[in-house]
Amino acid sequence: MARKVELHMVRNIGIMAHIDAGKTTLTERVLYYTGKTHKIGEVHDGQAQMDWMKQEQERGITITSAATTCFWNDHRINIIDTPGHVDFTVEVERSLRVLDGAIAIFCAVGGVEPQSETVWRQSEKYNVPKIAFVNKMDRIGADFFGVLKNIENQLKANVIPLQIPIGAEDKFRGIIDLMDMKAYIYDDESFGKNYHAEEIPADYLDTAKKYHHVMVEKAVELEDSLMEKYLESEDSISKEELEKAIRKGTVNNDIVPLMCGSAFKNKGVQRLLDAVTRFLPSPLDLPPTEAMDPDDKEKKVIRKANDDDRFSALAFKVQADPHMGKLIYFRIYSGKLESGSYVLNSTKGRKERVGRILQMHANQREMRETLYAGDIGAAIGLDHTVTGDTLCDPENPVLLEAIEFPAPVMAISIKPESRAEQEKLGKALARLAEEDPTFTVGFDQETEETILSGMGELHLEVIVDRLKHEFKVAAVIGQPKVAYKETILNNTREDHKYAKQTGGRGQYGHVVLEIEPANPGEGFEFNNKITGGAIPREYIPAVEKGIIETMKKGVMAGYPVVDVRVNLVDGSYHDVDSSEMAFKIAGSECFKLAFMRCAPVLLEPSMSLEVNTPEDFVGSVVGNVCSRRGKVLGIDSKAGNQVISAEAPLSEMFGYATTLRSLTSGRATYSMHFEKYVEVPYEIAEKIIEEKKAEKSR
Repeated sequence: MARKVELHMVRNIGIMAHIDAGKTTLTERVLYYTGKTHKIGEVHDGQAQMDWMKQEQERGITITSAATTCFWNDHRINIIDTPGHVDFTVEVERSLRVLDGAIAIFCAVGGVEPQSETVWRQSEKYNVPKIAFVNKMDRIGADFFGVLKNIENQLKANVIPLQIPIGAEDKFRGIIDLMDMKAYIYDDESFGKNYHAEEIPADYLDTAKKYHHVMVEKAVELEDSLMEKYLESEDSISKEELEKAIRKGTVNNDIVPLMCGSAFKNKGVQRLLDAVTRFLPSPLDLPPTEAMDPDDKEKKVIRKANDDDRFSALAFKVQADPHMGKLIYFRIYSGKLESGSYVLNSTKGRKERVGRILQMHANQREMRETLYAGDIGAAIGLDHTVTGDTLCDPENPVLLEAIEFPAPVMAISIKPESRAEQEKLGKALARLAEEDPTFTVGFDQETEETILSGMGELHLEVIVDRLKHEFKVAAVIGQPKVAYKETILNNTREDHKYAKQTGGRGQYGHVVLEIEPANPGEGFEFNNKITGGAIPREYIPAVEKGIIETMKKGVMAGYPVVDVRVNLVDGSYHDVDSSEMAFKIAGSECFKLAFMRCAPVLLEPSMSLEVNTPEDFVGSVVGNVCSRRGKVLGIDSKAGNQVISAEAPLSEMFGYATTLRSLTSGRATYSMHFEKYVEVPYEIAEKIIEEKKAEKSR
């Protein structure tokens, strides 16, 4: 079966922004104009098509990135609507990994907000070309040119304006297209659906000429052949030449075209869709995908965006579907995939059979027999595949670069109300953990509680909510706790012998370990430096296993150990009494002794905090941040308010939303995200260790 749309007419895009900048509203309008929906759903009514999860509708926020497909000007546009809330940063990360381009939305009032900065940096990491859209031009305080400067200064982006607004706030009537040098006025009677072109109003002509000049100047810098023409006469450059230069610059990520409108009032959306098809890349515009040979990670393998190349795809999301079981979302980089065929999951080294293939429209779906290079789809039947796994042709295996996820920073305990609920809870947690790589499940042997870890209070709140409503699990939830970690500051050498003689065969294991701190974020490194067979090769994995098990349980206070390098340098064995178990115990005990001699410290998650507050409350907000062991990094003024940037330990930030509301009469807003792990001050660490010991002895 031939593909429906030629590859150069395909656009894989994401919509990214700070929470409440209007991403989902814009996606709803796109679906409406492209004929996917006949009625516009609103986020504030809980009716948005893309926010289909119950938790999304209740909170008016996007949690999972929903995928949909629509058509505009004969182009196929695959859209992924990503969340803006920082607790769901994993959803943004995994979406950007598989997209070819993105629309970055900025609120015309708020401009560059903390999370818009975070997602922008994430998109730079994956080198994703972008179009910027200044939304909410109808809101009080809207300032298009202020946002333009904001993007240039804060995000260091090379912005090229393609439009300027006519009016702002309740006087926002339309836009001036700087390419056509025409005004497009939206008719309020048709709620912005209809618009007409007219000459630029006289009072806007000078501004339009000024920004037209800026646009041409920036465009010719991207194309040497145009520079000569430009120096002779600016007017000699045609619209087609300008478009070509801007497209080239956007695809190469050298510039960011800027547009404006009001998605809620349906103004500017159609022009934005035109720009997506004109300026953002198709899979063919991007360099071929670089993969690795699974047997030799140093060897590079190239896969081209071509239906005839060998099949390769990346699974970027797992979704537990109540009717269909496990849905695996994937992006095909090369070749094609047919339902019923076999693929190799090269990450796991397992062959899997593809059951059905679906193309998604939010949570509705269309069955497909075949999907092609550049397509985004979902499959049923891939039981062993999780986020970040590579799927490929079994005869020609490759490994695509996986997605890296941040470690969880907060935990809560959960206990089923009855034995009958235990099994239900286990199954539900397994499905949720498959869906979300930043959510982990552990078990505390001492308290017999299940421990759920995630990226923040809202993240865990949504998980608990889903357990109760979606999976119908009755459980008792504990208070949120901070995910502390242990590490060392010094190095040492430790010699430990484990010898036990009880009737019959004895136990003997002897190891000498050198342990030292690794760099922050490096994790655990184990090096076997045994020479001359002091310890037989078959016992060495047991030593490492003993150390890893001890690190998971913690040594000083029962928190996981991180960033440690261990060298196994010497030891001895007994022909009869030595065993894997003996060496596992020897490795574990030796590591504990050495760890306590290396200046052990506790680490805690430190959060980056940004508070936007009216000037009158700055003193109280700063005072409160400092009382929470926080450090104020700077105060800037923005849109008439003061923006306080700070860092504070997560353990002191519980309930901050309520405190901030009462301090500022509900007029301040804040955003917080995990920054890094830092050392806990000595007196506080002592207290935490004491509390942990008391908890264990209960």
